[in-house]
Amino acid sequence: MGAVLYAGWLWLDWDTPTSGGRRSEWIRRWRLWEYFRDYFPLRLIKTVDLDPKKNYIFGFHPHGVLVAGAFGNFCTESTGFSELFPGLRSHLLMLPFWFRVPFFRDYIMCGGLVSSSKASLSHLVSRPGGGNVAVLAVGGAPEALDARPGALTLQVRSRKGFIKLALKHGAQLVPVFSFGENELFDQMDNPSGSSLRRLQNRLQSIMGIALPMFHARGVFQYSFGLMPYRKQISTVVGKPIAVSQTPSPSSEDVERLHSVYLQSLTELFEEHKAAYGLDQDQHLTFI
Repeated sequence: MGAVLYAGWLWLDWDTPTSGGRRSEWIRRWRLWEYFRDYFPLRLIKTVDLDPKKNYIFGFHPHGVLVAGAFGNFCTESTGFSELFPGLRSHLLMLPFWFRVPFFRDYIMCGGLVSSSKASLSHLVSRPGGGNVAVLAVGGAPEALDARPGALTLQVRSRKGFIKLALKHGAQLVPVFSFGENELFDQMDNPSGSSLRRLQNRLQSIMGIALPMFHARGVFQYSFGLMPYRKQISTVVGKPIAVSQTPSPSSEDVERLHSVYLQSLTELFEEHKAAYGLDQDQHLTFI
């Protein structure tokens, strides 16, 4: 009987992940998330104030293995998002696959997670009166397969769908770089063309999700396990890029704004890298 009732609820609630989700401020403020924050530790750094009367797309980089910084900063209040950015509501976009998993979908929506579909992003950034922040891990699942300590290669050159939607709805673009995101796990060697990488790419094309072969530390020892390393994550929110609404953007409009976005992301990284332990000769690579 319970299964039948939940199936009915699932049918009625099917479109919620693409319609802004269903947040719970109570769950976002659980004390548990403070322990999560302090484990790494995790910090959210604001560089400028953001106007709550506008909608925003936060381009989050790098994806990392588990997007831990994006989750901790934008799906919980452990690092004070609402205090740093009053009047704004953050929503982290996640692969639609996870919203088909019974019960788990209801839990993740409580933190502000929503589907990463085009309809979902459009719903958020077209809100009259502003106040919505859509956080998108731009590199997506493919970038997770290259997430390892020291990695500074971002899959972003061909990622232009979010640029087009920003233009269409007049949403402001904000580059976000999470220093330390790639330091949490090691991965098995999987260079392009290797048997493991071909298998991972094949599974990703079928399932839509990445399956990185990662490892780090254990609960009571530091030599091997699936617990992330205790490395500081500093997520820096950059300056917004002003976007004029263009209902039918041309390919030239998209290319122009995409170039501006890449330049802004580069400047954000270069300005802050020394403060978070990177050398002057370390730079981002876009592919």
